[in-house]
Amino acid sequence: MTDKRLTLVTGASRGIGRALCVELATKHNHHVIAVARSQKALEALDDEIKAAGGQVTLVPLDLTDANAIERLSVAVLERWKKLDGLVGNAGVLGPLGPLQTITPSGFNSTIDVNLTANWRLIRSFDPLLRASPAGRAVFITSGVVPRPRAFWGAYQASKAGLEGMVAAWADETKVSDIRVNLFDPGAVRTDMRADAMPGEDPLSLPPPEEVAARLAELLGDDVTAHGERVEFRTK
Repeated sequence: MTDKRLTLVTGASRGIGRALCVELATKHNHHVIAVARSQKALEALDDEIKAAGGQVTLVPLDLTDANAIERLSVAVLERWKKLDGLVGNAGVLGPLGPLQTITPSGFNSTIDVNLTANWRLIRSFDPLLRASPAGRAVFITSGVVPRPRAFWGAYQASKAGLEGMVAAWADETKVSDIRVNLFDPGAVRTDMRADAMPGEDPLSLPPPEEVAARLAELLGDDVTAHGERVEFRTK
C-alpha cells in the first residue's frame, strides 16, 4: 500500500463521486477514502472496488458535522501521516425557485453542504496535503457560476462562493507542492441532474464514469495545473 496515493473523495456513494472512487482505486493505484452519508451505498462501493483488486476505506459521515470532519483528519494523520488527494465532490441541489420563496433553512443547508463543508475540509486537511510530496485538491463546481439562471439562486450562490474560496486557497498554496483546481463536469447522467431537469433525456448526457476518467487526471502526482477551472467537454 505504500506505493499507492491516498485520496479522499466526498459524495462517494453515487454519481461522479462513486465513479471516481472506482476509477482511482482500480485504474490509478489510489487507496481511496470514500466519504458519504449512506453506509449501505458505501458497502456496495466497497464490494465493487475490492472485487477489482482495489483498496478503499469507508467513512460514513455527514459533512455538516464539523467535529466529524476534524476527527477524520486526526484519524488520517494517525494512520497515514499525510493525504495525497482531496476531492470536494459532495453537493446538494437545494431548493429551486424564486429567491423570495426559499426558506432560511433551505438556503442555509445548501450553503452549508456546498460551501461551508468544503471550507471545513480545507481547514482540516491542508496540513496533511502539505505533508504529501504531491498534494492535489479538486472541487466540483457548476456551469451556473459563469452562466447564472433564474430560480437557481441558492445553488449558484453556493458554487460561486466555492469558486472564490478555492481561488483564494490556490493563491495561498502557490509556493507549496499542493495543486488546487476546480472541475466543472457540465451536465452529467446523475440523480441530481434528473431532479433539476426531469424532462431531459438522460441518455443524451455523458455517464459519470466518463467524467470521472477526466477528473482523475487532476489527481496524479504529475499534475502541474494550479488555480484553474477545468471544464469537461465531450467530443
